[in-house]
Amino acid sequence: MQIVLWINEKKVNAEAAPDMLLIDFLRAQGCSSVKRGCESANCGLCTVFVDEKPVLSCAMLAVRAAGHRVVTLEGLQEEAEGFGAYIADQGAEQCGFCNPGFMMNAIAMFRENPDPTEEEIKEYLAGNLCRCSGYEGQMRGILSYLAYKKEKGAAK
Repeated sequence: MQIVLWINEKKVNAEAAPDMLLIDFLRAQGCSSVKRGCESANCGLCTVFVDEKPVLSCAMLAVRAAGHRVVTLEGLQEEAEGFGAYIADQGAEQCGFCNPGFMMNAIAMFRENPDPTEEEIKEYLAGNLCRCSGYEGQMRGILSYLAYKKEKGAAK
């Protein structure tokens, strides 16, 4: 069936089988940041925004996204670039496989709660799986980024 949606602000009109998952549709459209990790909606690697809300694309049919706005990490390069530098500075990117989903969820958190506590950060990012680290580097990166944003805001 033909579906029409917006991917990273670009209108897309493409064929999607009724049982095609959004993750497969997005990858077919060239969105390589959307990763497949667990096949059971538990790792966060496939996180995208659908109408500005984080969604696990491995748990959503592509046809359900018809008429909606989908944003992948490719569509958030400017927003992700600054934050990504803080993650890299803490050595938290190691293999890098989990980074796109982790960054999508962190950006969603920053948008919803610009001043989270450490406990709120842990709760918000609990669905992200990283097999390389104990999340300490990611936590340090997030806290450093938030401190920078707060300092930058106070300097205005």
